[in-house]
Amino acid sequence: MTTSGAAAAESARAIAWRRRRAGIARTWHEFATQKAALAGLFLLVLTVLLALLLPLISDQSGLDVTRVTGKPLSPPDSQFWLGTDIDGRSVLLMTVWGTRISLLVGFCATALSVFIGTLIGITAAHFGGWVSAILLRFTDFFLVLPSLVLAIALSAVLPQGIWTIVLAIGVTAWPSTARLVRAQTLTIESRPYIERARALGGGHLHVVAKHVLPGVAPLVLANTTLVVGNAVIADATLSFLGVGDPTSISWGAMLETALNNGAVTRGAWWNLLPPGIAIVLVVLMFTLVGRGLETVLNPRLKGRHS
Repeated sequence: MTTSGAAAAESARAIAWRRRRAGIARTWHEFATQKAALAGLFLLVLTVLLALLLPLISDQSGLDVTRVTGKPLSPPDSQFWLGTDIDGRSVLLMTVWGTRISLLVGFCATALSVFIGTLIGITAAHFGGWVSAILLRFTDFFLVLPSLVLAIALSAVLPQGIWTIVLAIGVTAWPSTARLVRAQTLTIESRPYIERARALGGGHLHVVAKHVLPGVAPLVLANTTLVVGNAVIADATLSFLGVGDPTSISWGAMLETALNNGAVTRGAWWNLLPPGIAIVLVVLMFTLVGRGLETVLNPRLKGRHS
């Protein structure tokens, strides 16, 4: 490559980078105009930071049933602000530490689900024909199956643990992402610049990596935030049904323990409300952020709200 050709390529990359930065800035500005979405993002960042920094600001020894100092099912007081569970452990401490497991499962299960859905959606739309027919029938098969029942079956068959829950949720929650990505890929590949790229010798990998993925990424990002909320609910449901990891503290496990140990019948509401409210608040945060991103990044919704 000549010096002038290298300079031109470098200039083109600089222009593309400036355009990308301008697009990100414009997207953030539009997102910031939505007060509910911005509040959800702020609270979500605080929650994630709390989960990450928790080992530095809190002592986990209070979760050990052999080292507890509280009485079983003690109501809230000055020492235990949210009372204690059947083993005398602080409900507040359990709720805070449960944030780590619930968010870990939510993020990891969502990553697996979005990866599978994006891969299947792009492959089905890009290649079409019999490949698309097979993948769509495969997607329809998972759509008609009750995802919760399938996740329970997988969790019951596989060894109990956090990663089993992640796998069970991830392999059952991808069909909606696959359909969304397929529709967006078909829209992108119908545009003239895709035909020009192919005419200039661009292969499948070039078209997908350079044109399709950047085009579907915004919608995938918006959809991902919504999927995380659903994954948190699925994790709590599986743990509540007793197929989660019995050695970890999560919000669903707290609800399951409260039910099995008679906290409900004894009127120990402080064993139920904190984890239940935590689930609702985290899902609400992800939903607010997801709806805000969807409004900004989805061309149809963007045009409707402009």
